[in-house]
Amino acid sequence: MSDIAKMAGVSLSSVSRALGGSSLVPEPQRQRILDLAEAHGYSVNQAARNLRLRTTETIGLVLPMGHETGQKVTDPFLLELIGNLSEEVFHRGYDMLMSKNPAPRTGWLKSLVQSHRFDAMLVLGQSDQHDNINALAANYAPMVVWGERLPHQAYCSVGVDNALGGTLATEHLLSRGRRQILFLGPAQVPEVASRLRGYVEALTDFGLPPKPNQIIDAHFTYESAYETVCALLASRRKFDAIFAASDVIAVAAITALTKTGRRVPEDVAVCGFDDVAMARTMAPSLTTVRQDLRMGAQLMVDLLFRRMNGEKTTSAVIPASLIERAST
Repeated sequence: MSDIAKMAGVSLSSVSRALGGSSLVPEPQRQRILDLAEAHGYSVNQAARNLRLRTTETIGLVLPMGHETGQKVTDPFLLELIGNLSEEVFHRGYDMLMSKNPAPRTGWLKSLVQSHRFDAMLVLGQSDQHDNINALAANYAPMVVWGERLPHQAYCSVGVDNALGGTLATEHLLSRGRRQILFLGPAQVPEVASRLRGYVEALTDFGLPPKPNQIIDAHFTYESAYETVCALLASRRKFDAIFAASDVIAVAAITALTKTGRRVPEDVAVCGFDDVAMARTMAPSLTTVRQDLRMGAQLMVDLLFRRMNGEKTTSAVIPASLIERAST
């Protein structure tokens, strides 16, 4: 930079301002400095600049996977949400750094923040890490979490009305004449626990409170969910509908059902949750509860940047809606 300043006959600070796009440098002088820099192969050391300004211009994207060590980033729901978040972050001139933690240890979030690799943090799902996220929020404001709004939470969250979604799905299956409805999903995850609550309340209000054996623990991974449904079918359990806590679980269930000669929806109706792209294109097309991931991503990033500017924001809940298709 000092060499460029000598060649241009200006001060070092003028070169710094010109290369940084400052309007304080007259346009002819700024252009001369830029031309000299380009001719001599000079480029700004962005890392050094960010260190000086105490910024990384990067947003951390954190995936805690304590509940589901086998779930991959290629999961359709995660892909769509990450894609929407990325576009929102890039639009604001920031980069994104992703960190997946399949076996979180005590203090892992605090260590991530103290690494100073990003200016603020988006967390995708609470998993089994609610207490750790809550503890971090006491001293770390620029953080927004995708997930369920929980009692006494100290952090800002964005998520769908999961209990309403569970109610809508169950009431829809009941309206189709189904009476032996199974719930499939990892109930230890806060979002899924609320979907389960909506399912239980809808059945109870209808006069059919579910029995414990109607609630089946199933993982978000396709392979695991497929094996779970195959085991159910092998045990000759009687059921006429499945409410799956995710579209991936629902797709695995439909595959297992059709491979064993069950017709969907004639023999077993299936409803999912998420409304990812494959729900619309598979055969039969999947009835599901829609989460508006584009709206959710916009809300998350907007709230995050407001918090980066010192604003105290509240959590947001987006509406759930039922999308009826051929599987029910």
